[in-house]
Amino acid sequence: MRFGLSRKRFSDLSEQEVLALAISSEEDDARIYRSYAEKLRGEFPDTARIFDGMAEEEDEHRRRLIDLHARRFGTVIPLIRREHVAGYYARRPVWLVENMSLDRIRAEAEAMEREAEHFYLAAAGRSSDAATRKLLGDLAAAEAGHKDHAGHLAEAHLDSDSRAAEDRSAQRRFLLTWVQPGLAGLMDGSVSTLAPIFATAFATQNTWTTFLVGLAASVGAGISMGFTEAASDDGELSGRGSPVKRGISAGVMTTLGGLGHALPYLIPHFWTATITAFVVVFLELWAIAWIQNRFMDTPFFRAAFQVVLGGALVFAAGVLIGSG
Repeated sequence: MRFGLSRKRFSDLSEQEVLALAISSEEDDARIYRSYAEKLRGEFPDTARIFDGMAEEEDEHRRRLIDLHARRFGTVIPLIRREHVAGYYARRPVWLVENMSLDRIRAEAEAMEREAEHFYLAAAGRSSDAATRKLLGDLAAAEAGHKDHAGHLAEAHLDSDSRAAEDRSAQRRFLLTWVQPGLAGLMDGSVSTLAPIFATAFATQNTWTTFLVGLAASVGAGISMGFTEAASDDGELSGRGSPVKRGISAGVMTTLGGLGHALPYLIPHFWTATITAFVVVFLELWAIAWIQNRFMDTPFFRAAFQVVLGGALVFAAGVLIGSG
């Protein structure tokens, strides 16, 4: 069989091949669970122990499947994996765990067991061979047992207090990695680009020129803010997370903050564009105040005073300079 050239249909697999496929699948799932555990061990040790236990369960099922194969077909196991079989459920690449949140990892693990059980049940229903039907049914029962055991492990290692503490830690990491640098970027982009954009607008009264200046200012500020955030802290000691993620968050939000009041100058009529930009600025500044209050626990009126007053001063400076 040359699986590399074309994938086989599951219905065409022999009982030995189905068993070999189950063995390789159990190996892959154990490896994935251990990757989850290593990813989470530093910050979420209780959940990491759950995945350690699930990996051990996969190892036990793999050993039982190997023993069954040895009794029925001998010790030489055919090389067949998920990617060799058409329609077989796929697993995400292990490296994607680096970009998954705690809740997403938990949900992914639940989906892994559910998909495996469903697949084996569906395959058993299509089989007309009694021995194959029993084998697939046993595999489905094993996957259902995995889910039940996962629940017992969660009860043993992850009580309500532990889960709440891990959820708070995950929320804190999300705030420090994405929200805080993104908010800083939005503030910087919204406020710092006000002066050059409106100075250009009132100096030239040319909407296209104003848009180009605003675009350049926004993109330039985004690049600068992104690199500054990424280079300022590697996240190892501060616990603020990946510098790349923080840099992306800060850079993108800085650019968007500036583009918000640059885009209205795509409108050809100067005063229509300018009034629209005024409205956008007003909404931007109050939105920033709301985000500070919602995610950073800054009192709303203090946030509004800081952001709106600062933005108004920069805006006024741009208009005065441009009008002069």
